[in-house]
Amino acid sequence: MFRRVAGVVGLVALLALGACDKIQRPVGHKAGAGADWTTHNGDAGETAFSQLDQVDRDSVARLGLAWAMDLSEGTLEATPVAADGVIYFTGSRANVYAVDGVTGKLLWTFDPETWKFAPNKMMYSFSVNRGVAYAGGRIFSAALDGRLFALDAKTGKTLWSVQTTPLDSPETITGAPRVFKDKVLIGQGGADFGARGYVTAYDQASGKQVWRTYMVPGTPEQNRGDPAMERAAATWHGQYWKTGTGGAAWDGLTFDPELNRVYIGTANAGPWDPDLRSPGGGDNLYTAAIVALDADTGKYVWWYQTTPRDSWDYDATQQMTLAELSIAGKRRKVLMQAPKNGFFYVIDRESGKLISAEKFGKVTWAERIDPATGRPVEAKNVHYETGEVTVWPSSIGAHTWHSMAFNPASGLVYIPYMQVGVRLTRGQPVVGQVAMNGITVWGHAEGPGDGQGALVAWDPIRQKEVWRAQHTQLWNGGAMTTAGGLVFQGDAEGWFAAYDAATGKRLWQFYAGEGIVGAPMTFSAKGKQYVSVLSGYGGAVAAWVPTTLAGWKYAGPHRLLTFTLDGKAVPPPTPQPDKTVHALDVPGLKIDPADVAAGAKVYAYCGACHGLYLQSPGGPGPDLRESALALDPENLWSVLHDGALMSRGMPRFAMLSREQVAKLYIYIRAGARQAASDPGKVSPTAPEAPRSGLGTR
Repeated sequence: MFRRVAGVVGLVALLALGACDKIQRPVGHKAGAGADWTTHNGDAGETAFSQLDQVDRDSVARLGLAWAMDLSEGTLEATPVAADGVIYFTGSRANVYAVDGVTGKLLWTFDPETWKFAPNKMMYSFSVNRGVAYAGGRIFSAALDGRLFALDAKTGKTLWSVQTTPLDSPETITGAPRVFKDKVLIGQGGADFGARGYVTAYDQASGKQVWRTYMVPGTPEQNRGDPAMERAAATWHGQYWKTGTGGAAWDGLTFDPELNRVYIGTANAGPWDPDLRSPGGGDNLYTAAIVALDADTGKYVWWYQTTPRDSWDYDATQQMTLAELSIAGKRRKVLMQAPKNGFFYVIDRESGKLISAEKFGKVTWAERIDPATGRPVEAKNVHYETGEVTVWPSSIGAHTWHSMAFNPASGLVYIPYMQVGVRLTRGQPVVGQVAMNGITVWGHAEGPGDGQGALVAWDPIRQKEVWRAQHTQLWNGGAMTTAGGLVFQGDAEGWFAAYDAATGKRLWQFYAGEGIVGAPMTFSAKGKQYVSVLSGYGGAVAAWVPTTLAGWKYAGPHRLLTFTLDGKAVPPPTPQPDKTVHALDVPGLKIDPADVAAGAKVYAYCGACHGLYLQSPGGPGPDLRESALALDPENLWSVLHDGALMSRGMPRFAMLSREQVAKLYIYIRAGARQAASDPGKVSPTAPEAPRSGLGTR
């Protein structure tokens, strides 16, 4: 059965939220991971909570490094998993590693070799991957090219492989699979290119497809007879299936064993400009929404749209955490989400009805969420219908894929928060502007607190901030919390820290020597509790410089770090952050401003990995102004056109001509020369936006 629930709120529950004397703490609900951490956020409820408490408020001061493993990888976004004392994780190119959790010994590796199998896919997204899932002696992983793998957990041998996306499409996979019952679930990315979103469930033993469900409507013929798609199609106008739809499920997937449902978080609509994709209005379901599906059949049960007619890349793909809360004396099964748009949602997961939604950071695109309708009360001109508009948050989001964590004992949710705004308009870009998905992005808006992030402890019942650990940088790591009363998070400056879950006091820290963006996890082996995290800065942060320059260089070090009580390993030596651009020049090279301007347009292919305006934050690609390879135009041609570095994650752009690469060479050389003579100016001319988008895929 399909039920529309736009978010009507029970008045009794709403009033209870405002009456502190009637609010109760979370009820006793067995949540979290035990000795093993077998899925991305630890358990089916996606709590990122561990029941382990050997490391607690009192003992955490004794936490020391057990071992470290250096990795020849780029950006590391994965949360490792652990089963039977073995750690499994993915690198930037979806390579899978199996490591003995006690000794740090490498047991096996698996390389999907996307560069051989489907090199064209490498052009559509930077090389990142968020991890694997474990079930029944199998490791499930997915590659950028859309293949889903089942590997033998003991040997790394491929048990089966299935292509989940068309090879000739811009659809990619960067997220971790989820396992439930006898199935493994995976979505895909590509919303910025207008690709139609869907999720697919496969049989864990055989790889046979069990069901596939589309998140947005297709052609009228494809929609006919499908109540969910017919209802969604009524919220689109024009020939939207030709322009693009979006709604990809590139990250957030949650299984509810109590109700036998899976919850899917869907991405933005594509293109961003709503008048291009759906002229004449419409909410454009089910983009930027949470959708509940029957776990056995994939049939729609209910939906709630967080951002109707999304015009800002406000994905709702973020983690959806399940819990049981007591509100006004009534036990409620809830789903909690902090999507990009900056509101924290508490939803009744049985009915799909909104319980409450409040801003957890700076939000200007909407005044509030109307409790009577569940819809946002939007600001004027927020869809840039009458000209330029400045909004918070930007398309990077107030929160994105970085794991938040829920501790049932404290009753708090810990959110990796980011603050930065953006200016948007229509029309052709001029100097200082970039074209993006049918609109023009006109710089990063900045105000007090912008360009910084924080770990925010949030009370989901009172919908209030309880404490905040402020960071100097925008792009920091995911969170994990434990029954020991701790919250762990890494940050952009290279610190891995443990906080008191109740007060936010920093109780312990370790200098990793490299920025951390992924989330930690914890497991138990041979009677000891271990905590593991990957260090390796970069990702979508490359498209948001200069607000995200922490001084890391592409060379690393990138590592898997594992800690235990009384760990005595000596930390490997690490270079200090260096914000100086060590630009290389070609003396005597004459630079024509017209060539620089032409090269800036070609650089649109490069910015998502190497950094907007030629500024790299350290990953996923190096700063080309410092690159010796980019000193030689023939080397540049060999890499870009011939694919000389594909095996290391560098895409091949065979469509580029000799002239285009020559102009790009001049653009890089002009940027390097300028960095040496005038470090305060970021670019010789404003390039177009990165081809893979300004989002966070």
